[in-house]
Amino acid sequence: MFRIILLYGVPGALIVGAPLFWGMVSGQQNNESGAIIGYTTMLVALTGVFLGVKHYRDRELGGVVKFLPALGVGLAISAVASLGWVIAWEAALAVTKFDFGAVYSQMMLEEAQKSGASAEKLAQVAKDGQGFAEMYRNPLMRVPLTFIEMFPIGVVVSLISAALLRNSRFLPARALA
Repeated sequence: MFRIILLYGVPGALIVGAPLFWGMVSGQQNNESGAIIGYTTMLVALTGVFLGVKHYRDRELGGVVKFLPALGVGLAISAVASLGWVIAWEAALAVTKFDFGAVYSQMMLEEAQKSGASAEKLAQVAKDGQGFAEMYRNPLMRVPLTFIEMFPIGVVVSLISAALLRNSRFLPARALA
């Protein structure tokens, strides 16, 4: 089972990590395109969950899998792919010296100004943004935050995959010729 997790998780990590790293290092992504590309690559990478669970069901278990073992394999594949997201983000931050916390804090303040927030509200947003930027500089906080950007999507994909593939009549294994 560990082989299957790596066989489908590592390509997912590369699929999601390479565009993230390249987009950050090359500076070719803005906030909007980065989010679209990021979530699209996450979904593409997480197709490995479905394929991995199906492989586990058909080749390792003879075409039948229960929900919980299927969910476990899916979650493990999702975790490996999510680690690829984290590693790519951390590598990009290290290479570019990008201070995401400060940039995000400034963006929060600009959004509050555009919405016509009062001076008191702007001061609170600035204080909250400063707190976020300081917290984000700590890798022990940043890494889990980055991980949970992708992993919940993997949980949903794993749940759907396990629910569908526990039915042995759903995309049944084909006999090898």
